[in-house]
Amino acid sequence: MAKKSLFCMVGSEAQASEIVNQLKDSGFSNNDISALLPDKTGTKDFAHEHHTKAPEGATAGASTGGIIGGALGWLAGIGVLAIPGLGPFIAAGPIMAALSGAAVGAAVLGIAGALVGMGIPEYEAKRYEGKIKDGNILISVHLENGDWEERARHILQGCGAGDVAITSEVQVKTSEQKPITT
Repeated sequence: MAKKSLFCMVGSEAQASEIVNQLKDSGFSNNDISALLPDKTGTKDFAHEHHTKAPEGATAGASTGGIIGGALGWLAGIGVLAIPGLGPFIAAGPIMAALSGAAVGAAVLGIAGALVGMGIPEYEAKRYEGKIKDGNILISVHLENGDWEERARHILQGCGAGDVAITSEVQVKTSEQKPITT
């Protein structure tokens, strides 16, 4: 089976935390789960409090203290993304690395462009971008095989997640990789 990811939208941090807790309890690692949500604390305030340069750049590392907590704080690679024209977002898990590597593209193409680059169909990515900008939370789960897919889908549906979709994973070019020239 090709590697796949299951994506969904949830309306609150409490709902996202419940999903992450259940995924964790079912054996998914913090490297298998991603979250992307609007930064409601204000990146500018965060940067002044924690001495980062988030307002000045496309990405910045973040401490989870005071930004997101609970189960979402368990996720790997939490950081703040300041996307010009769209505002500040918090990302955790593999999606953080993908969006950080695509920061320049995300600044030009928005979240949808970065999500398309991760293998999400364009129509889904545009819908997800609108919902994220409206305050919803995107969660994705990396799946190793059909058993993991069934387990994750059962959890997402049981927790009332919406817009559940599955996609094949693609290799995301990060800032460390050199572009291929012809």
